[in-house]
Amino acid sequence: MQDFKLKPVVVILATVFMNGAFAQNDAVVETESVSVFGQGQSRQVSSITSEDMKKAVAGSSPLKVLEKLPGVNFQSSDPFGAYEWSTRFSVRGFGQSYMGFTLDGIPLGDMSYGNNNGLHISRAISSENIGRVNLSQGSGSLGVASTSNLGGTVQFVSADPDNQSGIRAEQTLGSNSTTRSFVRVDTGMLESGTKAYISYDHQYSNKWKGYGPQKQDQFNSKIVHIWDDNRISAFVNTSDRTEIDYQDMSIDMQQKLGWGWDNYAPDWNRAVDAARGIYTGAVGTINPATGPLDAAYYQGSGLRKDTLAGTSLDMAVTDNVRVKATLYSHQNDGQGHWYTPYVASPGIPAAAGVYAGPGLPISIRTTEYGIKRTGLVSDMTWNSGINTVNVGLWFEKSDSTLARNYYAATGGGDANVFLSNPFRTDFIQTFATTTTQLHVQDTLALMDGRMKANFGFKSPKVEINAVNVVGNRSGGNLTAQKAFLPQVGVNYTLSETGEVFASASQNMRAYQPGVSGPFSQTPAAFAAGLPNLKPETSNNFEIGYRYKGDAVQASLAAYLTDFSDRLLSVAVTQGIISVPGTLVNVGKVQSKGVEAALAWNPVKNWTWFNALTFNDSQYKSGYFNGAVFVNTAGKQVVDTPRVMFSTDIGYEHEGWFGSVGGKYTGQRFYTYLNDNKVDAFWVMNASAGYRQKDMLGLKEFSAQLNVTNLLNKHYFSTIGSNGFAASDPQGAFATLQEGAPRQVFMTVGGKF
Repeated sequence: MQDFKLKPVVVILATVFMNGAFAQNDAVVETESVSVFGQGQSRQVSSITSEDMKKAVAGSSPLKVLEKLPGVNFQSSDPFGAYEWSTRFSVRGFGQSYMGFTLDGIPLGDMSYGNNNGLHISRAISSENIGRVNLSQGSGSLGVASTSNLGGTVQFVSADPDNQSGIRAEQTLGSNSTTRSFVRVDTGMLESGTKAYISYDHQYSNKWKGYGPQKQDQFNSKIVHIWDDNRISAFVNTSDRTEIDYQDMSIDMQQKLGWGWDNYAPDWNRAVDAARGIYTGAVGTINPATGPLDAAYYQGSGLRKDTLAGTSLDMAVTDNVRVKATLYSHQNDGQGHWYTPYVASPGIPAAAGVYAGPGLPISIRTTEYGIKRTGLVSDMTWNSGINTVNVGLWFEKSDSTLARNYYAATGGGDANVFLSNPFRTDFIQTFATTTTQLHVQDTLALMDGRMKANFGFKSPKVEINAVNVVGNRSGGNLTAQKAFLPQVGVNYTLSETGEVFASASQNMRAYQPGVSGPFSQTPAAFAAGLPNLKPETSNNFEIGYRYKGDAVQASLAAYLTDFSDRLLSVAVTQGIISVPGTLVNVGKVQSKGVEAALAWNPVKNWTWFNALTFNDSQYKSGYFNGAVFVNTAGKQVVDTPRVMFSTDIGYEHEGWFGSVGGKYTGQRFYTYLNDNKVDAFWVMNASAGYRQKDMLGLKEFSAQLNVTNLLNKHYFSTIGSNGFAASDPQGAFATLQEGAPRQVFMTVGGKF
């Protein structure tokens, strides 16, 4: 499959560039208009475009740009929102692992750090090549290729190659020695109706605290051929990423060690002393429930290599029938490194292979990932009178591996390379996952088109065959299947400016292989819970109103979600210790809330965007942790603020542009019993720049300054980086990440 996904696309791209790559044909022009509030939809839908992406810091995750939209809670401890260990994205009380994500229709899984069936958007495509992002806050359309979306969906759409030939180059410099170089070459539209691009970007920065570089190299390529009302496209994207971890904090650690505390690197001797119980400064005062041993480690890092490729066909079979099909493949290799003081390195081997003498009191613990998956996403649309019928099929075969290994540490040199030949293995698991999902939907245009009603269903089936190769983890077979998950919706146009909408849907989340799913338990725990194990399901209801006038766009939505058989992974110790967590069924969870958004042009050249969210998400029952009953009934769902508010004022005139915005995030609990939390906070950002065509001999020139965390606030951004505990009244559980302080970046670019 590796040969299939790379060679044809590379050959096509090479052929395009060698055969008059810079010929132009302006006869074919593609245009698209995207509404920020999803006019005409029967669900709450919001969008951002490439223009929104351009105003963010170069290299920023599109998830970070989405944080201004109603219902969205996004957190990351780096200024780009791309540091995956800390990235958290939730909507309406549904965390990232309960949502669905796609790129050009291709599933990205739940984009979690230990993702077994996808990859994070920051690795899937360069941010400069994203055309738009559509967020469905409640539940996505039936055709979304996801079996994790109990909540909403995020659909990323890549930009097409430009119709005009040229070269685009951008250079970013900024805080912490940040440098990002991006270059893209477009063929323009050829006489054959074909256009293509290739792009490359390199990003490097130091951590904003502590020590260690964050590096990524990405290659993107895309080719599109258009004839009549049809198109075929193909792409190959690769990513090679290394990120050095920030230390996970507890409230107790922050109070005693202060803001800005991090791991020991590059001070190897201090890390070795700590592993031997010799501490300096305030480290020895850390709460015994955490232990000074866990106040810092030498270093942690994440390494990921990905290749994602796809080929899509979009063709009109007849005047009334259209078919779309996308064939894709994805390969991933990953390792997460953690210098652990809980497992010592063996002694140095003598010539005969016998270990001679004691080793260091630290070793390198890894979690190792491998993914090979292929799939097909297809659908057919038939227009007949007032009916628009859509039928689709998604099929995917995924083989993944998960291992926990230990490697000898020999000194303070960075281990930011893929390691091999471990001296100890805790577990190795393999998973063969087969996903099949069928959907059928009919949309009716009634009352001369003023009313649109849609109804349909999807039928997902996910089969997992897990094999425990080494260690004390579970193997076996699990199938999550629902033959009928309905979705209905209606949109009614009240006037030229106003419309109302309502929708209801049922969804299922398949079981997850990997780090925290059912197979992460011991065989005994897995067998004990199997009789009561059910796939998680949700019932989503929403109703709303949209307004679109000349100077004002607005939306107001109310929602109710009933979530059944919610499975929680309860952390039982510090994350660095290789002990299986506990998976418990907490029964029913209910979320209800109201979202409001307003985009206003008060005067010429000025815009003002506001979004307000009220959310109440509660566990409705308790659970047993062994023989102990944990009474979570009536408690707020972890990492779910009740109130969020975002505001942004922007200005554009004769090439000059600028904006100042802020986001308020209410308090969030990180324990299931709500006995500890992080405080509410405000974070503000600002940007300003100039963009002009035909300047300095360039087709376009741009310069932009971005300042993140403008007021330099101290706050906890990510919570749950090491999972969530039932209780932590002393603030000893290290599962929090600090937000980045004020950062400044400058980007200069041009088109040739």
